[in-house]
Amino acid sequence: MTTAETAVAFDSALVVDNSPFLKAMVQQIRANDPYGTFRHWADELLLKPYVLSKAQKREISVEGEVDPITQSRIMAFYRAIAYRIEAETGQLSQVVVDLSHEGFGWALIFSGRLILVSQTLRDAQRFGFDSLEKLSAEGEKLVAKGIDLARQYPAVCDL
Repeated sequence: MTTAETAVAFDSALVVDNSPFLKAMVQQIRANDPYGTFRHWADELLLKPYVLSKAQKREISVEGEVDPITQSRIMAFYRAIAYRIEAETGQLSQVVVDLSHEGFGWALIFSGRLILVSQTLRDAQRFGFDSLEKLSAEGEKLVAKGIDLARQYPAVCDL
């Protein structure tokens, strides 16, 4: 490994270590690994498929079905958000992702009868972020909104 590659790997490791959301994502990825394949993989390596440049996104065709691997990445992202909301508020949070065969749909995180996070998904085949920092920022933003709603309407969460 060159010095530049080592520096990038070290920077990525620091980003993951300093982000509770990215740690939750890694936990979700490992939790949904029935054969223990990812047990000894570095956290940065597990999150690498979430980082796509604009050029890489353009290369991914939006024709056809969303592949199961991409669907599982999307689920891990929203499950990590739900996990963080649940950990902060104590309210049980559930995730529903509904994708059409064309890659359009919704991601919902709810608690009781309260929708904590609602996002439209477009071109799900190209799901990804420019960097780990942007992945973390987007996740933390959605977590904060969900926590605010859960704390504002705890009675609705208990229905």
